[in-house]
Amino acid sequence: MNLRGVRFKSVIASSGTLNFFGEGWKQHKIFRCIFPRGFNFFGATFVSKTTTLKYQKGNLDLRMNLQPHSWFPDCVRVYPKKGVVLNAAGLSGPGAEYLFSQGLWQKRTEPFLISFMAIGESRDERIMETQRFSELILRRFSEFSTQFGVELNISCPNTAHRLTELFGEVIDQLEGLAELNVPIVLKVDALALIEAVKRVADSGLCDAIAVSNSIPWGELPAKIDWEGIFGSMKSPLEHLGGGGLSGYPLLPIVSNWIAEARRRGVTIPIIGGGGILKKSDVDFLHRQGASAISIGSVALLRPWRVQGIIQHAKRVFGD
Repeated sequence: MNLRGVRFKSVIASSGTLNFFGEGWKQHKIFRCIFPRGFNFFGATFVSKTTTLKYQKGNLDLRMNLQPHSWFPDCVRVYPKKGVVLNAAGLSGPGAEYLFSQGLWQKRTEPFLISFMAIGESRDERIMETQRFSELILRRFSEFSTQFGVELNISCPNTAHRLTELFGEVIDQLEGLAELNVPIVLKVDALALIEAVKRVADSGLCDAIAVSNSIPWGELPAKIDWEGIFGSMKSPLEHLGGGGLSGYPLLPIVSNWIAEARRRGVTIPIIGGGGILKKSDVDFLHRQGASAISIGSVALLRPWRVQGIIQHAKRVFGD
């Protein structure tokens, strides 16, 4: 997938999958031992865990090494048999300035994406946060060893912001990133109105659309059987706002969204993700018009399949 002359792989490790710097999470060490051939992300483009401009406590209690204090954080629920993950991490992290100061992104040798979300209470605050994030990158631009892009995330289900609210200012945020002259990917969820996405795509301010982030609890009840999956309409993470759903129910929703976006004239690359748990899911999204795929929940739900999915996608998309 070529964005502004930068070649990204056809498989993207979605934001949060491999932590802030690609080191992964505690459980990944075990998965690598148990599934040495299946559980690795070789051949995928790294995307950082979404950072905010400043420190964000969120709901995931992190140590200084950016690993959770607990092996089983209260804000994440994994259901392997059901093929779903529910999380309410809430963008926990030390903030962009701290992350840049570590110098680890600057040492990467293959193109990757830094994921960012503005979370200020007002529109003006969020636009200013994005501008300051852009300025922070510009100050450190010469330190980078490889080309990179920015993923602007406007669809985290675990903040107080609604997607419709943020879409009204997305052009302003993208304009704040334009001076970087790097590939820009806009990350949305499948609740995003395609007409709004097309307006953004036609603006020329972003180079690709990534869909989908997790779906907020209780949304799309005609397409997601919340009670059938969880046994109740009360979220297991209700105390944290409900959380967002990842896993198999998202695949048909995302594929239909991509197909409809193509029918309505969205021509820029679309990275399709959500519920990719086996090789045939890659074929499904490719047929609907995806230009690349992103994988995330499979790392927790079917970790032994990660490398197989990546290699299959490389064949499908012609890497």
